[in-house]
Amino acid sequence: MMLFSRVPPLANRCKRSFFSLPSFDSTPQTFRESKVFPYKKEELFDIVSNVTSYPQFVPFCTGSRILNSSPREEMRPYMMDAELTVGFLSFNESYISRVTCVPYSSVKAVASSSTPLFKTLSTVWQFEPRPEGKDGEHTTLVTLDLSFAFASPVHAAVSSAFFGQVSKQMVQAFENRCSSVYDSKNRHHTSFLP
Repeated sequence: MMLFSRVPPLANRCKRSFFSLPSFDSTPQTFRESKVFPYKKEELFDIVSNVTSYPQFVPFCTGSRILNSSPREEMRPYMMDAELTVGFLSFNESYISRVTCVPYSSVKAVASSSTPLFKTLSTVWQFEPRPEGKDGEHTTLVTLDLSFAFASPVHAAVSSAFFGQVSKQMVQAFENRCSSVYDSKNRHHTSFLP
């Protein structure tokens, strides 16, 4: 005698997809780096606010162009929309950021909501002059706040291994750029703050 087990109707079977992605936490990750640089705040601001130069020194930035900009008046905040292209591993994506520049104080870039790569992306650079040294040397405290969440679980999974180092890499790249632009041969080395 053969026993047959009854197979449940199709509607009662568990559905499973071989191509489904695991759920992921889309809570923004935040990082902060602070460092004292042997430059005036004006010099540092000029480096960060020059968005078109980013591909020359910003990690993973492969392209940058200004789409539109408000008029620049002496010591008044101004804004611009910039298209940035980032590339890491096999990914190459472009997105638009609204950049708000407060002369010699801060540069804030926030990715627009139509960005396919990031659910959120915000970078804020702040420049705070320090008391002059005994030799009359100008120094500035630079703080970078980076906050991001990827829109895609694929991007989040691929980048999770190394994206935590991005804020450190950005500050180091910024330091290298300042050195190459302002020729820091006679300046002291920078130091991380505790």
